[in-house]
Formats: sequence, C-alpha cells, structure tokens
Amino acid sequence: MNDFDKVMRCSECGSTDLVRDYEQGEIVCRNCGFVVSSIIVDRGPEWRAFDDEQKEKRTRVGAPLTWTIHDQGLSTIIDWHDSDAYGRKLSPMERARVYRLRKWQRRSKVSGATERNLAYALAELTKVAYKLSLPTNVLETASIMYRQIVRQRLIRGRSIQGVAAASIYMACRQCNVIRTLEEVSKAASISKKEGGRNYRFLMRGLSAKVPPLYPHSYVSKFVNQLGLSGATERIASRILDKAIELKLTSGRGPAGIAAAATYIASLLMDERRTQGEIAKGAKVTEVTIRNRYKELTQKLNFKINL
Repeated sequence: MNDFDKVMRCSECGSTDLVRDYEQGEIVCRNCGFVVSSIIVDRGPEWRAFDDEQKEKRTRVGAPLTWTIHDQGLSTIIDWHDSDAYGRKLSPMERARVYRLRKWQRRSKVSGATERNLAYALAELTKVAYKLSLPTNVLETASIMYRQIVRQRLIRGRSIQGVAAASIYMACRQCNVIRTLEEVSKAASISKKEGGRNYRFLMRGLSAKVPPLYPHSYVSKFVNQLGLSGATERIASRILDKAIELKLTSGRGPAGIAAAATYIASLLMDERRTQGEIAKGAKVTEVTIRNRYKELTQKLNFKINL
C-alpha cells in the first residue's frame, strides 16, 4: 500500500485497508467491500507483452532514481557533441547557441546555495566511496543522511569534506561494512581527529542509532587482506566465539582482538603471517596484537610452536 492509500479511509467503516483493482479501475475497502473510488489512474505501461523477450524490448525507462545526485537523477543534460541527430557537424553560429543552452541548463539545475552545497557534497561522497570501494547501499545511505543534515542545518560552521567523511563512516557502521575512521578520513583528505569530531557531532545532532562493532566483522577483512584460506577464517571465528563466551573481549578493541585471533588461526593452519603484517592491515600496533595473543593463548589453552 502506498502513501496515497494510507491517507484515504473507507467512508462506510473508516478502515484504511484499501486495495487497488486496476482491472475494474476502482479502489475497494478490504474490510467491508465498499468501492471508495471508481476513478483510478493506471500507472503501468501503455503496452502489453506476452513473454519476457517482448517485455525487455518494449521497456522504455530512464535511469533509476538515486539519492547520490542532488536532483535524484530526474534531469537531463545536453551532451558535448557538436553535431545534430544525424551526426552532421553544427555551424559556428549553432555551436555558440548550443553552448549558451548548455551553460544555462547547468546553472538552472543547481539554483541556490543549498543546491550548490548538496551537489558538491554528494560528488564528494561519491569520490570517497569510490576510493574505499564501498557498495552502492552504503553510498545511498550516506547520501540520505547528508540530506537530513542539510535539512536540519547541521552543516553550518563545518567543512563539507569533514561532514561527508562522517556520513560515510556512519553509513558503513549502519550497513555493517568495515571501514575504520582512519581509512575514511584519509580517503576524504582530512585528519582522523577532524573526522572523529564531525562523527561525534552528527551522532548527537541526528540522534542516530549506530550498532557497535564486533570482532567477527573484522575477520573476513583481515583474511582477504592477508590472502589466507577459508579454513583459517573459520578457525579465527571459532576462537572469537570462545573468547566471547569466556568474556575475554570485554573492554578490548574489536580490531585488536580480531587481529590476534587471525594471527593464531594462521599459525594453527600453517599459513604464517607476521604480527607486523597483520598489525598493518588492522591499523593497530604490534604490541596490541602480542597482548591479545598472550591473553587468548593462556585462557583458551593453545599450544603453538613458533
């Protein structure tokens, strides 16, 4: 049921449980069967298709709507090919006229300071997401979040790069895509301190619910970075399961304990990686890995021949 149906009510019983009957062109109440409206707009295509091949050929649609573009991708553009529909070159006078049309179209698409800010910020979000190889759902989430920030006027006094980095990091946390604040800040060309400050500000301003980070989320990332096998990943996950059961992860950084579990699993599976290699990928110090390693091996009674 769409938003239009939700605001409508049956005049007989007051129910909002309505159904659209496109064959009869009516809106009917499910509760009592009363015809609420006998005029309905068919929003489907104006053609019929009898198989998938016909449906594919007759489909005439544009690009899908996206929150990553300031106008949601609804506008069109005049391309930069100085030729007509038949491929013939335009005359100098026609080229000048088309150039003016392009210029005014570009200006009309972004009207006002808010639109300019949004267009620039969304381009910045796309650039950061591309550098971090983030999936589309993270970029869409960050774009929706940034629009909310603009509506609530939280952007004032803060750099676009800083707020964009904080939006990306928060979207990664909400979508369970592991990227550290240091990685996001580096991709946005700002300091980690600025990224953290903007992130904390947005957390308070948006009252956002961000799930905590769990050590298991880091294991797949570390295994892929180090080129380890799936068996090693499974062993590392089992080590973490046992550590959580014994409450060894309380008060410990998730990245550090996941790195230590990965290090132990690599030794057990004879796919040895140095603590320095793992520390570099995990963005933690070798001392942290050694401390977590000692705790896990002592509490879980591992015997490892180094």
